[in-house]
Amino acid sequence: MAKVIIFGVMDTAELAHFYLKHDSEHEVVAFTVSREYLNGNEFQGLPLVAFEDVETLFSPKEYKFFAPMTGRNMNRNRERIYLEAKAKGYEFISYISSKATLFGNQIGENCFILEDNTIQPFTTIGNNVVLWSGNHIGHHGQIKDHVFFTSHVVMSGHCVIEPYCFFGVNSTIRDYLHVATGTLLAMAAAIYKDTEEWGMYLGNPAKKLPKPSYEAY
Repeated sequence: MAKVIIFGVMDTAELAHFYLKHDSEHEVVAFTVSREYLNGNEFQGLPLVAFEDVETLFSPKEYKFFAPMTGRNMNRNRERIYLEAKAKGYEFISYISSKATLFGNQIGENCFILEDNTIQPFTTIGNNVVLWSGNHIGHHGQIKDHVFFTSHVVMSGHCVIEPYCFFGVNSTIRDYLHVATGTLLAMAAAIYKDTEEWGMYLGNPAKKLPKPSYEAY
């Protein structure tokens, strides 16, 4: 059992608190947010402190950290907080729903994996990855760091997902594909061939749009 500090005061942080409280052995003891967004000193009945001061109030020797943020800025906002908290000396937990189906998969730290995800055998998941509810993650694949799957995404077998990718609701990835760094696959889009770095794809079959993903999301 770990005592945990959660980063954030928006919906994702509230949901993380709910899941950890009702479906984990961990105890959430406080929330933290960047000082510029600090409004009050309490959230969900627990202390709320400035991120800039968190390590002086909650020692990394005694507390662990969880930053289950959204995919904004192609997951780079979440990556920044993840790296800054590591620099403060914190170790991270991951939350994996008891209602997810796994087969002894290797899963990294600061991952937020919700209910009804099926992660098939021989697929690995890196650090700082979010799998919202109801995804199919195929066998013999690799999801690298700082990736966000929304809901009901199908990743077929033998795929490699590079960092900073984002997959919209009901999107589909054909088997044996290499999904390049920073790929954004729009809602209900389907890709049948390897993608290009920071490409944004829409439709079925998906077509690459002229605007790079980091300018869109």
